[in-house]
Amino acid sequence: MKNIIKNEKGQSLVEFAIVLPILLLIVMGIAELGMILNSYLTIQNISREVARLGSVGATDTDIQNIISSNSTNLNQQNLVVSLAPVAGARNSGDTITAVVTYDYHLTVPIISGILKNDVVIKTQTSMRIE
Repeated sequence: MKNIIKNEKGQSLVEFAIVLPILLLIVMGIAELGMILNSYLTIQNISREVARLGSVGATDTDIQNIISSNSTNLNQQNLVVSLAPVAGARNSGDTITAVVTYDYHLTVPIISGILKNDVVIKTQTSMRIE
């Protein structure tokens, strides 16, 4: 009877089973955060490029091409780019503002089950029109 009570061979397995879900949640959360930050950096770059092209007088077609080429890792349906003022109203010395909004859909099932909402990422860049 004393040997049965002192037998602790399965203790580490039970402790591992208790700690494993918490560790997986942390690792998956870090991975999801990395993907969100990657999306943020991408839309920030798009915002800068769009504002720069708009400030030097590029056409809307050129701007759309830059958006398409720089956003290959993003879902195009969730990406909204606005540029103010519009092409005909841009005057030298005025300020042009590019606003990029992206709805990031959470991809890790554990995290999306906890948060339940998409993450809205928004950047804004203003430059002087040349």
